[in-house]
Amino acid sequence: MTQLFFSEYEASPDDDQVPPRPLAIAGAGGLGREVALLISQINAAGTRWDVRGFYDDRAPAVPTVGGLPYLGTLADLNAVSTPLAVAVAVGSSASRAAVVGRLTSPHLSFPTLVHPAVTLSPEQRVTLGEGCLIQRGCILTCDITLGRFVLLNLGCTLGHDSVLDDFCSLMPHANVGGGAHLATGVYLGTNATVIHQVTVAAGTTVGAGAVVVRDLPAHCTAVGVPARLIKNYEL
Repeated sequence: MTQLFFSEYEASPDDDQVPPRPLAIAGAGGLGREVALLISQINAAGTRWDVRGFYDDRAPAVPTVGGLPYLGTLADLNAVSTPLAVAVAVGSSASRAAVVGRLTSPHLSFPTLVHPAVTLSPEQRVTLGEGCLIQRGCILTCDITLGRFVLLNLGCTLGHDSVLDDFCSLMPHANVGGGAHLATGVYLGTNATVIHQVTVAAGTTVGAGAVVVRDLPAHCTAVGVPARLIKNYEL
C-alpha cells in the first residue's frame, strides 16, 4: 500500500524542469479513452505524463484511438526494454486482474492516477494501492483503504472506514457506506449502493441501481432494491 495525499498531485515550482514520464494505457476501448482524458486533466493540473498510446490484444479498427496511436498487443507491452508506467483501463474486475497478471516485465510500473479535483489530504487518512484509477467527482471521506488496481469511475462515494480490496470496480455514481467491505474483484454497477457495515464477498457483481442491505456471498450476481441473488457461479 502507498499512502497518497492531495499535496502530491499539486504542481511544484520545478515541475516544468522535470521531463514528462512515459506512460501507456492497457485497454483501447471506451474506458481507455476516458483514462486518456483523466491523464490529460492530471497534466493540466501540473503533473507531467507523456502518454505514448494504447496496447490491447484486440486491435482497433483504426490506427489511432482518441488521437493516440495503437502500439500493439499486451505481449508487445510486456516486452518493452525501458521503464514505462502503465494505466490498466479495463472495466471488468476479472479481466483487469487477468491483464495485470500478464504484465510481468520489471520495466513496467503502475501509478495510481487520481483526478486533480478529488480531495485527498493527510487528515483523511486514505490509503491507495498501486494502479488505482479515480475519476472526476469521486468523494472519499476518511479512514478508507483501497487495494491494488481499484477503479472508481465518475462520481463514486466512499464512506468512513470502508475497505475495497484489490481489483474492485465501481461504475459511475456507485456508493459505498461507512464500514462496508468489498472483497477482491467485487463489481458495482452504475448507481449501485452498498449500505454501511455490509460485506460483499469476492468476485460478486451488484447490478446497476441495486441497493445491498445485507452481506452477499462470493461469486454471485445480485440485483434490485433491496438486492437479491439471481445467479451463483461455481468455481
